[in-house]
Amino acid sequence: MRDAKHSELALISREAGFRGLAYYLGIAWALFQLSLPRFVILDSLTVRAIHLAFAGALVLLTVSLSRKPIERRLWWDYLLACLIAVTSLYVVLDREGIAMRAGMPIPRDIGLSILLVLLVLEASRRVIGPALSVIAIGFTVYAFLGPRMPSVLAFRGVSLSKYLSQSVLSTEGIYGIPLDVSANTVFLFVLLGSMLEKSGAGLFYNNLAIALLGKYRGGPAKAAVVSSGLTGLVSGSSIANVVTTGTFTIPLMKKVGNPGEVAAATEVAASTNGQLMPPIMGAAAFIIAEYLGVPYLDVVKAAAIPALVSYFALFYITHLEASKLGMKGLPASEIPSLRHVLARGFYHLIPLGVLIYELVFMRHTPKLAAFNAIVVLVAIVVVRELVAFLKRMQGARQALCNIKQTLTAGMVSGSRNMLSVALATATAGIVVGIVNLGIGSLIVQIVEVIARGNIFALLSITAVASLVIGMGLPTTATYIVMASITVPVITKLASASGIAPIPAIAAHLFCFYFGILADDTPPVGLAAYAAAAIAGSNPIRTGIKGFSYDLRTAVIPFMFVFNAELVLFGVTSFAQAMLIFVMACLGAFAFTNAVQRWFLTRVRWFEIPIYLAAALLLFYPGLIPKAIGLTGASRYYMYPLGLGVYGLGYLIQRLRVTAQGQ
Repeated sequence: MRDAKHSELALISREAGFRGLAYYLGIAWALFQLSLPRFVILDSLTVRAIHLAFAGALVLLTVSLSRKPIERRLWWDYLLACLIAVTSLYVVLDREGIAMRAGMPIPRDIGLSILLVLLVLEASRRVIGPALSVIAIGFTVYAFLGPRMPSVLAFRGVSLSKYLSQSVLSTEGIYGIPLDVSANTVFLFVLLGSMLEKSGAGLFYNNLAIALLGKYRGGPAKAAVVSSGLTGLVSGSSIANVVTTGTFTIPLMKKVGNPGEVAAATEVAASTNGQLMPPIMGAAAFIIAEYLGVPYLDVVKAAAIPALVSYFALFYITHLEASKLGMKGLPASEIPSLRHVLARGFYHLIPLGVLIYELVFMRHTPKLAAFNAIVVLVAIVVVRELVAFLKRMQGARQALCNIKQTLTAGMVSGSRNMLSVALATATAGIVVGIVNLGIGSLIVQIVEVIARGNIFALLSITAVASLVIGMGLPTTATYIVMASITVPVITKLASASGIAPIPAIAAHLFCFYFGILADDTPPVGLAAYAAAAIAGSNPIRTGIKGFSYDLRTAVIPFMFVFNAELVLFGVTSFAQAMLIFVMACLGAFAFTNAVQRWFLTRVRWFEIPIYLAAALLLFYPGLIPKAIGLTGASRYYMYPLGLGVYGLGYLIQRLRVTAQGQ
């Protein structure tokens, strides 16, 4: 499993195998995706098929059977790449014939469909590891052997024709909603992030954070949180976030006194949470919007408070760790001037501003907003090199070379970073297609039996299953698999248990959050391996430390499932939203005090219940009113009680500090 991590990191941190044909295919794929929002009109199935053809061919040309970059391609590499491209495009090339014989595939349909399934599973295994392919194979075997299963697991089963018609020859399987989101939306956001990184935005965000926070206690750690949050806005990948920002922040954290494991774990937690930050959210925001049939901005709005609360709490953790170690900030001589940083790189903020303006104010579609932001970024790169030429800092030929290198490197990097997303969504589509054949209702019944009708047990099962499955899967794939199985059960059991109805978006976000946390869950957390390599620390201990930091993120999904106001469900005013946000931040701080065992000084065992009680009241003020039968705005009267309990904890700590000072 450890080899899998190094292979994954190799794909993200360098141009693994992208030479010759693969290099030009990467550029062609990026240009094709860029043409869709403005210049080329194609139906959705055609876009999905071309998207999969590019992704599959690139994987089989760049990653070997042993999951290492291909150094020297052989004839069978080209053959496999051609085969996956042709079989991916078959549903488009023979669209009318397939439609005419729907449900009754001919031998050619069957042969090419089987070949596509096998090639997709193999490409997925190469680029993201065996876990998702094994899960898809397991569901496939179960679909065929269902009638032979024990009574509680028995399923009516499917024929080969029905399986292939669902999984390949329709838009319910491989070519389903997940691949559609990958093809029509996610690619452009990943491309934007890659082009920003190649243009130097990652270094700018890091320097900006250091300039703002470097002088404070634990300043580099605080800067890592801010820098990773900014990078996460457009990256959507925890590992890419680690290798981009961690290269700068981890050595700085170690320099001011953070142990290697603490420095690496802080970067892991910050980078993992980058997937929580709208607008990308590791592609989940777009998939949730498609699944629920709601506007994309509704998902962003629902995800905003939990994401910000999680980041504020991590910022607070860095302060607590610095207090434990008695640390100070960076020397003034090592902190860059804010004015100098902004003067040299303010333009890196312009594409983000354009993206937010397009999404929030112009209400353009996500792909059009990302496209316009990329156009602005390209213009900025050209202007930057033109200014350098006019100032005679470089010649015209050098300026043109720099422009070409920056743009092509961004395109190739974007295509490379999309391989795991495209193959994960295609392979997860097989699972979703099988679930929709009728297995889904059976799984719902089985999970209900295991949970014994208890919503708390069900949420715990879902959380643990997401963490376990997510150890070997990308976040997007984990979310798709878990959401297709457990979301219907969560919403159904909530009603049956007499709990207030759980909004579907809260259930979807619950699955997504725990899929994210798997990225630093020992023993296989991908992000932890990346950060540990930079810090020179033990990856397992780094993962454990990072997971302890992420416990403050793990509690948030449980809270917003029961208190849907945290995802702004039923919230009608800005003032109400701000009240909920501030109280949730304080609740996260109280929970962090309990978990990290530190406030003004070390937290003793008998103080932990005080902080946990304060956290519960501030996160879920409706708990006590609901228990005693009160409704309406009475829940908000619990906020002063929660603040009072938290204040009691502060008073106890203050008295102890005073006594120790005497």
